[in-house]
Amino acid sequence: MFSDIGALELVTLVLLAVLIFGPEKLPKVIQDVSRFIRKIREFSDSAKQDIRNELGPEFKDFEFEDLNPKNFIRKQLEGNEDLKDLKELRSTFDLKKEMNEVADAVHGREVAAAPAPAAVNGSPDLLKKQDKPDTGERPPYDADAT
Repeated sequence: MFSDIGALELVTLVLLAVLIFGPEKLPKVIQDVSRFIRKIREFSDSAKQDIRNELGPEFKDFEFEDLNPKNFIRKQLEGNEDLKDLKELRSTFDLKKEMNEVADAVHGREVAAAPAPAAVNGSPDLLKKQDKPDTGERPPYDADAT
């Protein structure tokens, strides 16, 4: 809970607590705060247990930490073997290069020809730019499209 508090911050908090509450009342305040934290944890645990009981036996391994979207996605993708093709496709796609090519095309600069990536499992690379013959004409301007 307080893993990011360093030694200097802890000493500062203790000195501040001694100055605010005094050395006589400090043990009583610490007991009250710890009792309050314990009651909050008990309330939270009982609420979690009630939710698990209401969900039924098919959700017995349900963890509330899985409701965090990052944890949920990581858990769902962890054991999925169907993602091998997606990982291969991801390794062949270079977003920075593609964005540079688009920027060069927009600004009218010449794009350097790069070797085409190999097709995955014999299928054509759908992410590869399709070469169109340059007729020297600009495409028509469509005012409604912009």
